[in-house]
Amino acid sequence: MGKEKRFQELYDGFEGKELSEIWSHAKFEEGAIKIQSEIVRKGKSAIQIVIQKGDRIGQGNANSKTSERDELLERKEFGPMEDEGFSYAFSMYIPNDFPIVPTRLVLAQWKQNEENDNALVDNPILALRYQKGELFVTLQTTEEKTRIFSTREDVRGKWLDFVFHVKFTREEKGFVKIWMNEKQIVNYKGVTAYSEKYNYLKPGHFYFKMGLYRDRMDEPMTIYIDEFKKSPLTK
Repeated sequence: MGKEKRFQELYDGFEGKELSEIWSHAKFEEGAIKIQSEIVRKGKSAIQIVIQKGDRIGQGNANSKTSERDELLERKEFGPMEDEGFSYAFSMYIPNDFPIVPTRLVLAQWKQNEENDNALVDNPILALRYQKGELFVTLQTTEEKTRIFSTREDVRGKWLDFVFHVKFTREEKGFVKIWMNEKQIVNYKGVTAYSEKYNYLKPGHFYFKMGLYRDRMDEPMTIYIDEFKKSPLTK
């Protein structure tokens, strides 16, 4: 797709009978994501995501366990190129009975695209995670990931409104700014992309996913998402 399409504003309030065309269906099982009207942030409906054991298996390797997922994948043609700044906003509801477990769980992530599938490190650049009752954000541009935000406040049973301002670049001019419920929780400046050292092409291309991505476990998990908005930053 051309640059004009990537730079248009995107919005999905999940008010239709089906998912918007901005989402790929490649990362979730049929029936795992549905539009419902019982738990809603705004409007008449929002999406419910329920992950079951065995959904969309990803085989493990020496560095990671076998995974399973049900995620909304923003179509990659909408993803930013290196040095382009974007705002991403979405609301997420974690139910009161959501399991508190040590299992690795990613709720939203931005990945750097490697079309040749030979990246030496393929972890997400930026990830919103929930594990053992802790909500935290990681940033990774080398072999090691860094926590740039963490809270052990119980975030279940209420809507969490997130805004992420991001510019991905392998230079020091990158940034990640995050607000949760209108309070700024991250103001990071610096490198925000993997370099050619890790077999990533330059300039880089990035894409976004949100939902439930975890190591395999028996117990199901459920979350709700509403009010997705994306727009280019002018500064």
